[in-house]
Amino acid sequence: MIYLGGLGRSGTTLLERLLGEVPGVVALGEVTHLWERGVISEEPCGCGVAFPSCAFWRRIGERAFGGWTRPLAERILTLRRRVDRTRRIARIAHPDLAEYAQAHRRLYEAVDARVVIDSSKHASLACCLLESGMDLRIVHVVRDPRAVAHSWGRTVRRPEDGQPMTRWGPARTAVHWTAQNAAIELLSDRGGQVTRVRYEDLVAAPGPTLLELARTLGLEVPELPFVDGRTVWLGRSHTASGNPMRFRVGWVELRRDDSWRSGLPGRDRRVVDALTWPLRARYGYSGAVA
Repeated sequence: MIYLGGLGRSGTTLLERLLGEVPGVVALGEVTHLWERGVISEEPCGCGVAFPSCAFWRRIGERAFGGWTRPLAERILTLRRRVDRTRRIARIAHPDLAEYAQAHRRLYEAVDARVVIDSSKHASLACCLLESGMDLRIVHVVRDPRAVAHSWGRTVRRPEDGQPMTRWGPARTAVHWTAQNAAIELLSDRGGQVTRVRYEDLVAAPGPTLLELARTLGLEVPELPFVDGRTVWLGRSHTASGNPMRFRVGWVELRRDDSWRSGLPGRDRRVVDALTWPLRARYGYSGAVA
């Protein structure tokens, strides 16, 4: 089980799509949002088919729970509100933890794959899974917080329904960036195997970065036929939720998005710098250029 953690807009969807091209690896998208967006709202799977009509997800639902139902989804969402909170990581114990983690375990096992990826990102869900005894490999995906803040401030339409994605101001983004990344680092103390990957390194050298990560995760990857320099092949996937790029199919040239350098106002940059400097320096983002 591979779990991708980090703050949104940091490149987790791209990394998941690339790892999903490795034979024997199945990417599920952000499972934490599956219950509301997939089961209840019936949004499309990454393959483009509405979640209830996707044969891949229908098969998993039948194996794991005897089928997807609204009461099941509402129950998991209730458990998530009780258990799956960042503030609980220091002491995650809760009477409903076992039921909540077991639902995820049943879902993952129903995929019937050698390796399954969940890109839910939240450190709290990873903590819940670790506390339940699940064998988890955590990949901590980080990106320059100034670029992340710029991305969260943009107006982007969700392809699923045309509604704008959530927007955050620079201060809120910086606080969440620091909190999420610090929380993920704590997971190694809970027995989690945590490997850090920088978005900038992945985009600059996808082949070497993926091969090194694969070796660390114990994946047998002798070659990467879906990587040609900085151009990568993304096949059709069955991700339940995630960044809009989960719908991209075909050859894609990876280009580092540094639009924050001209698009993020100086005052906003100073706010982000002040609120993220300890971890920013730790991850190699201390100077003007990362």
